[in-house]
Amino acid sequence: MEGKAEFHVPGVSTPCQTWYKVVGDLNAPGSTPLIILHGGPGASHDYMLPLTDLAPDIPLVFYDQIGGGRSTHLPDRAGDESFWTIDLFLRELENLLAHLHLRDRPVDILGHSWGGVLVTEWASAPSRSTNLRRLVVSNISASMDLHRAGLAKLRGQLPEDVQAALNRGDAENDFGGPEYMAALDVFTKKHLSIGRPWPPPEVQDLMRWYAEGLDVYTTIFGPNTLTPSGSIRNWTAIPSLPKIKVPTLVIDGTEDTPSEAMQPFFDLIEKAKWITLDNAAHMAHADQRAKYMKQVGGFLTA
Repeated sequence: MEGKAEFHVPGVSTPCQTWYKVVGDLNAPGSTPLIILHGGPGASHDYMLPLTDLAPDIPLVFYDQIGGGRSTHLPDRAGDESFWTIDLFLRELENLLAHLHLRDRPVDILGHSWGGVLVTEWASAPSRSTNLRRLVVSNISASMDLHRAGLAKLRGQLPEDVQAALNRGDAENDFGGPEYMAALDVFTKKHLSIGRPWPPPEVQDLMRWYAEGLDVYTTIFGPNTLTPSGSIRNWTAIPSLPKIKVPTLVIDGTEDTPSEAMQPFFDLIEKAKWITLDNAAHMAHADQRAKYMKQVGGFLTA
């Protein structure tokens, strides 16, 4: 089932639309729907579709966040950090849950990358997440400071000529030149996904929609994956993590940002379980699809 939920955003003259897709039966007896938040920002749900492996045992709700995919795009808001806020996306999530009549029944929620930022914020606010049963946080650092430190560590492991090209681009504020882009491609093939042949289908989906929602990505995150200078540059979940009281699965890959960046999730969430998948990068759900689904499915149905 596919549809659109009308979403009224202050300052936008006409209602926005949140596109969604339901896989499975939301009303199946004894089932708990899993709401899936994709990364980006500005991407779409498409690259998360391997999670359909969890159906039909688990009903799934995919959706494209505002500014990306098949939902409303607002290019006139490019660069407006006061508009593209975490709270905007949390209100969109709550609006979608209400539209699907899921506000008053238990739900599970999974956030990947930027989606992990959103679900962490949502789950740590009791006033919003009273119906949350279980939480999955996938491939996300607990703070931007930890993320920057992790990126620096990974950059330091790249070949010297690649590091030099990245450093020149940073110094000249030139992130689009061929030398910089070639160096960034080396990083991407090591730490975004290790799927081969390159690029795997999930990466193709991700990049295609990134290009469509680039205004949102650059406003919130920055010019590229190595330069987190956007509006979430000072974000941290660390003070809020002890407020998350539901069972939580933290999952990542050995080739993603170093484990120190995710450690606070395990240390500060009372009921946390942490799984790191070998031979998997940021797209762990695609790089080690069967193992990822086994861990997530087992956690949600235990």
